[in-house]
Amino acid sequence: MTTTLGAFVLGTPDPPALADFYRALLGWAVVDREPRWVRLRSPEHKRPGLSFQYEPGHTPPIWPPRPGAQQMQAHLDIQVDDLAAETERARTLGATLEEHQPQQDVRVMRDPHGHLFCLFLPGA
Repeated sequence: MTTTLGAFVLGTPDPPALADFYRALLGWAVVDREPRWVRLRSPEHKRPGLSFQYEPGHTPPIWPPRPGAQQMQAHLDIQVDDLAAETERARTLGATLEEHQPQQDVRVMRDPHGHLFCLFLPGA
């Protein structure tokens, strides 16, 4: 038996808009686009991909975590070569930089719909 991770799926009230953010951030291609479902794939690799599904009641997690609040159950780690430049580029695409930054060579950010992701340097 062979298993492969096919994709990571993010719930969002607007799948096309969030997919457009990650398409621009990652440089990936849209392979399926509907109002309630969008799939992105890397031009170099078929899998894993990044998909977005309609979730009208999405509640963004709290960062840093605190008891009684929506906890972060997963986040994306995105390796970059220039942390400062890619942080600024992500911000111009609509991401926000979190105030709490636990590591010097990692930037915790939020996408336009509140999902957390980290930009990090090789070796971090």
